[in-house]
Amino acid sequence: MNELPYLWLSVLVPLAAAILSLLPKLSKRALTLLNSLSLAISAILLLVAYALHGVKGIWLDPLRFSTGGLGTFALAIDPMVFLVAFSVAATTSAVALYSEPYMEHRFEELAHEGTRAPGWRAYYFLYTLFALAMIGTVMSTNIIEFYVFLELTLIPSFLLIAFYGYGDRVRIAIMYLLWTHVGALLFLIGALAVGFQKGFDFISPQGTFLRGLGEGVPAYAFALMVLGLSVKLAALGVHMWLPYAHAEAPTPVSALLSPNLIGLGAAMMFRIVYVLFPSTFRAASPVLMVWALATIIYGGLMALSQTDFKRLLAYSSISQMGYLLLGLSSVSAYGVAGTFLHYLVHAFGKAVLFGVAGLLIATYHGLRDVTKMGGLAEKMPYTASLALLGFMHITGIPPTAGIWSEYMILRGAVERSLSLGPEWYIGVAAALLVGVGLSTAYAFLTMRRIFYGPLRIEGAREAPAGLWGPLLLLAALGVLSFIAASPLIDPTVEVVKSVIGG
Repeated sequence: MNELPYLWLSVLVPLAAAILSLLPKLSKRALTLLNSLSLAISAILLLVAYALHGVKGIWLDPLRFSTGGLGTFALAIDPMVFLVAFSVAATTSAVALYSEPYMEHRFEELAHEGTRAPGWRAYYFLYTLFALAMIGTVMSTNIIEFYVFLELTLIPSFLLIAFYGYGDRVRIAIMYLLWTHVGALLFLIGALAVGFQKGFDFISPQGTFLRGLGEGVPAYAFALMVLGLSVKLAALGVHMWLPYAHAEAPTPVSALLSPNLIGLGAAMMFRIVYVLFPSTFRAASPVLMVWALATIIYGGLMALSQTDFKRLLAYSSISQMGYLLLGLSSVSAYGVAGTFLHYLVHAFGKAVLFGVAGLLIATYHGLRDVTKMGGLAEKMPYTASLALLGFMHITGIPPTAGIWSEYMILRGAVERSLSLGPEWYIGVAAALLVGVGLSTAYAFLTMRRIFYGPLRIEGAREAPAGLWGPLLLLAALGVLSFIAASPLIDPTVEVVKSVIGG
C-alpha cells in the first residue's frame, strides 16, 4: 500500500474527535475547536486526495475490506464525489464554529423552559458523527456500505432534533425518523433484489462503475430505489417531513440537514441507481423530469407564502432539490454535472441563510416572523450582506457558482426536452420560467421584508462576530467556487460523460 488512505482518514479523524468529545475535562471552547478542526482536516484530506488522484476519474482508497458475499467495502473519490464530500466537510467545519455562540443561546432557552438537555459533549459528539456519516455515504462503493453510512446519518440527526430542537421537538424528531427510515428501507429492499442476483458493488475493486449491472432485475427494484432516495431528497409527494424537521431543528443542524443531507439522495440516485439501471433510468427520465419541475414550482410557491423564516428556507430547499432532480432527469453530461455542482452551491448558500435565520433568532430572542422585521440592513450590514450572498447562491447570480450550476442544469433539461419533441420543449420551458421566477421572487421579497423598509425592531444591532464570522467563510467559499469554476466543472463533465457514454 504505497498511497496514504486519505479517504478513510477523512472519516476517521472526525470520528476520533467525536469520541474525544465525550471526555469530561474538555471545555466548551476546546470542544468547538476540536470538532471544527477535525472536519477542516477532513476537507483538506479530501482536497489532497482529489488533487493527487481523483481529478481524472475514480480513485479507490488503498484500504479496502472484502466481505465475501457482500462484495468489497471501499471508499472512492472522483470529481462528482469531491463536490459533495468537500462541501459537507467544509460546511460542517464552519457550522461547528457557529454552534458555540448559537447553542449557548439555545441552552439558555432550554433551561428557561425547564428542559434538561444533554450538554456540550453530547451535542458535539452527535454533530460530528452526523457530519462524518454524510462524508462516508457519498464515498461508498457498495450498496450495503452505503446503507450503513446512510443509517448512521439518521440516528445522530434524530437525537439532535429531539434533544435541542424547537416546538414539539420529540414528535417532529420521531416523524423525521420514521419518514427517512422508511425511505432508506424502500431503497434497501430494491437494492437487495439487485444485490442477491448481481452483487452489491456498484463500483468494482478495480475502480470502474459497474454500469448496467441491474438491468434484467425486475423493474420494482428500480422503482423502490428511486422512491426511497426521493424520500431522502424530499421530492414532491414524499416531502412532508422536511418543513417540520428543518424548521424546528436547532439552527446549526438545520444548516446541515437542508443543504447537505437531503442532497445526498440526488447524488446517490445517479451514482447507484443510474449506474445499475442506465437504460431503465433513461426510459423513466420524462416522468422524473415532470416530477422535478413540479417539485421546483411547489417548493417555490410554498416558500413564497411563508412568514416563518426557517420554514421559508425549508420549502426553498424542496424547490432546490427539484433542480437537482431535474439535472439527473436530463441524463446528459452537463445536466448531471450541474446537479453535483449545484449540491456544492446549495450547501454553501443555504447554510449561510439558515445561519442568518439563527443569528436573528439568537439576537432578537426567538424572532422568526419576517413580517415583524424590516430595516435591518442599516443596523446589521454584515448580516444583510451575508443574506444577500446566500440568496444569490440559490438564485444563480454572480459572483456565486449558482450561475454555472443553473446554466448546466437548464442546458441538460433543454437538451432532453428537445429530444422528446417540441411539446416537451415548450412545456419544460414554461415550467422553468415559473420555477426560476418563483425562486427569484421569494428570495428578494424576503430580503426586502427583513432588511429594508422602516425599522421595526427597537434596539436593533449587529450580531457578535462569533455568529457571522463562520458564515463569512462559507460565503467566501461560494464566491471562490465561482472564480475557480473551470477546475470544478470540466473534470465533472468528463467523468459523467464516461458514465453515461457520451
